Amino acid sequence: MKLIYTLGIMVIVGAFGYSFWSNKNQANQDNNLKVGNNMALTKVVLPSTFSPNAKVGKLAYKINCANCHGINAEGQDGIAPPLVHKIYEPSHHGDESFQRAVSMGVQSHHWRFGNMPSIEDLTRGDVVMIIAYIRELQRANGIN
Repeated sequence: MKLIYTLGIMVIVGAFGYSFWSNKNQANQDNNLKVGNNMALTKVVLPSTFSPNAKVGKLAYKINCANCHGINAEGQDGIAPPLVHKIYEPSHHGDESFQRAVSMGVQSHHWRFGNMPSIEDLTRGDVVMIIAYIRELQRANGIN
């Protein structure tokens, strides 16, 4: 009986802790100016809706890109540049630039963040979806 009581308490404490942590992370996402301990480099306006491909891309982005480039591609001071930036507009950095960055990495050339390593576990199809997400963020912020 003590074991069941102890497990019940652990579940309640765990649920409370998760709820608190989840709300804190949502506040950071809503604020969109601070990610972790690093300041975002730009304010990103979110579109009211995303296409189905961009929704898939958003999930893949969060898993593979957000730790460096920020929750909504706003960049992080001292870590990685914003992808919602004129430098990454399609006429300057086409979709294949993103594909090559993921597959081969990138030598630092526009920013002083250092080199970007390749990202091993992403397929070209995954990157297509991430690009859809980034391009929709860019369009919502006047970058075409």
